[in-house]
Amino acid sequence: MDFLEKYKHKKNIRFPFFKKALQIAIKRNLKIFVETGTSRGKDKFLFFKKKNWKDGMSTLMLADFAHQINGELHSCDISKKNIENAKDFTREFARNTFFYHKDSIEFLKNFEKKIDFLYLDSFDGHNVELASKHQLNEAKHAISKLKDNSLVLVDDKGAKTLYSVPFFEENGYFLVGESEHQILLSKNVN
Repeated sequence: MDFLEKYKHKKNIRFPFFKKALQIAIKRNLKIFVETGTSRGKDKFLFFKKKNWKDGMSTLMLADFAHQINGELHSCDISKKNIENAKDFTREFARNTFFYHKDSIEFLKNFEKKIDFLYLDSFDGHNVELASKHQLNEAKHAISKLKDNSLVLVDDKGAKTLYSVPFFEENGYFLVGESEHQILLSKNVN
């Protein structure tokens, strides 16, 4: 897990909780990671892109993690530009990282593999009601694809999580931990 320390950037406020979630993922031998909402980075000047640590750069961390454990990251986003930026950031992990330019609900509905680690972070949370309904729909389409020892990490606590967290809890998931920004759930408390 030492390789993760390179993501401990002063602006990466989500890093400590990501690290905790990924430590649990290692203990459980989780290999198939699914992310809705790809890291978009920031445009700097006309042709240059830079990492946006305030958003956490989850795609980069998860792609590196999947590479390290010989797993897979499947990341979807409705924005082609976000996908292209994320591909650029993760090019050294391309063998283990797969991108989908799709609406996250359609993507989850049609995803054919069992999911070990689900990270829900699509749909900006500027409209709490719409973002929370969207994340609930993602949860509904993903839940049958989750393994019993899967982890579910939801981002933007309070801005997107109003309905998804109760939905997971009603379906046998427990709170594993939470931070100011994220909530981690699992059916298995170990």
